[in-house]
Amino acid sequence: MPGPTNKKTRAVQVLSKVLPGAAAPPASAASPGLAGRHEVGARIRAARKERRLTLQQVAQRSGLAVSTVSKAERGQIALSYEKVLQLGRALDIDMTRLFMQADARLEADAAGSPTVVKDRFADVQRYETDQYEYSVLCGAFPGKKMQPLVALINAREARDFSETIRHPGQEFVMVLSGRVRILFENGEAVELGRHEAAYFDSGVGHVYVSLSRQPAQVVSVCC
Repeated sequence: MPGPTNKKTRAVQVLSKVLPGAAAPPASAASPGLAGRHEVGARIRAARKERRLTLQQVAQRSGLAVSTVSKAERGQIALSYEKVLQLGRALDIDMTRLFMQADARLEADAAGSPTVVKDRFADVQRYETDQYEYSVLCGAFPGKKMQPLVALINAREARDFSETIRHPGQEFVMVLSGRVRILFENGEAVELGRHEAAYFDSGVGHVYVSLSRQPAQVVSVCC
């Protein structure tokens, strides 16, 4: 079984084939890299402290268990997209901010109300769970009504997940490389190949699994 280093190397190879600038930069260049569990957890804790909220209050607002919020703050667990959204709403912040470096957040705040925001994939921090590795895009745009992201799908079977993912709204997805199956809790499923797309009710529990030899890659927009 490939180790973590091989897994990340393979992921970079997949990304570099379909997204310009996704390959690892030269050693002399600064790279945002992975937003680790501890780093994101520290940002969640800082946001909670700034709002003078207790763990119990955040748990009540988010619908998550107190233990989940606590473990997330300590970097003991990787959060699914759904749980990050729930925490973002509870803390009244754009969940994208949890994945932005401090200087990028300051630049976004200084920009005020821009007409347009441009992102370069290589400059966006990535966040890794056991099933996915994803990058949330265009975090500098204030008050977004859509959440665009690029995800690498490492999961191979539904049993790789402890629970399905669901969040209010709708979701658009297009496969950039590989082949993906989206499984829904109501028993439905859809398979997508390269450049095939789907649009679905994200309030229905769902998971993505890769059908490819390498991790599949998708671009997704949630609203």
